[in-house]
Amino acid sequence: MEAKTKDLWVFVETNKDGSAKNVGIELLTPGKDMAAKQGGALVAVVVGYKTDAAVEAAAAHGADKIIVVDGPEYEQYTTDAYTIALYTLVEKYGPTSMLIGATNNGRDLGPRVSCRLKTGLTADCTALDIDEETGNVAWTRPAFGGNLMATILCPDHRPQIGTVRPGVFKKCEPCAAHAEIIREDIKVSAEQIRTQVLELLKEMGDENVDLEGAEIIVSGGRGVGGPEGFAPIKALAEVLGATVGASRAAVDSGWISHAHQVGQTGKTVGPKLYIACGISGAIQHLAGMSGSDCIVAINKDPDAPIFDVADYGVVGDLFQVLPVLTEEIKKLRA
Repeated sequence: MEAKTKDLWVFVETNKDGSAKNVGIELLTPGKDMAAKQGGALVAVVVGYKTDAAVEAAAAHGADKIIVVDGPEYEQYTTDAYTIALYTLVEKYGPTSMLIGATNNGRDLGPRVSCRLKTGLTADCTALDIDEETGNVAWTRPAFGGNLMATILCPDHRPQIGTVRPGVFKKCEPCAAHAEIIREDIKVSAEQIRTQVLELLKEMGDENVDLEGAEIIVSGGRGVGGPEGFAPIKALAEVLGATVGASRAAVDSGWISHAHQVGQTGKTVGPKLYIACGISGAIQHLAGMSGSDCIVAINKDPDAPIFDVADYGVVGDLFQVLPVLTEEIKKLRA
């Protein structure tokens, strides 16, 4: 389709209570700069039920306009209802580009909408930019198993669409709201929704790991040597009030559950403090944690790639370093 505006859209996914999921608000941060380079407005698109909280959040984090589709048929995410709503909006307003969070729902919605619009989609992006001469979005994502980073352009079709991992960008500070709010009434009948949610199963116990929202993460890799090697990592995490993370090597070895995995095939995180213990620093792992404010690496190998991105490095045995560090933190806390 032809773009009718130079606007950049950010799809703000909502929770069941109508609040905004973090990733949508995070994407308003790069979206503001990208929209300015494209010469258009930053538009937040909110679809859900009783979405006032999400609309307020989008307004407070820099959206110039907010398009709202609110109705009971959107309370629970369904591919059909959300695709119809988003496709209808794009056909009416014609944005030049659109960002969608790479959540479970976003990874379902993005391809369906892009296919219906006969345009491209770049999935699981970890960096974004604009070619100011052409207005094309430069979508950067891991490729070839995470062994290199590819930059992808969509020069011939509009809108340009990409999904972006949660935690890649940080939410900006709230500001005075100035957004124009546009409410669209898009009805979807029960017959148009071909799936039905019968039951919701919540993750329980150890599987309920909030890596993306954690301010401090202590992660272990191949260097921990086995499941028992996570004991000092969990001890340090406990005194710091941190979340336990892990590299793919540790997860694939069965030492800890996939819910803890950080990296290309796990979660992308951006905590204030990331402590990497026994992690070499493969590009797949770095893609998931290099956005951390402060990175501390503990590794016996002084040439480990993790030290190239670390703010502080400790060359040593984690089983000697962590107990001492844990005790010193306990003393300071006392």
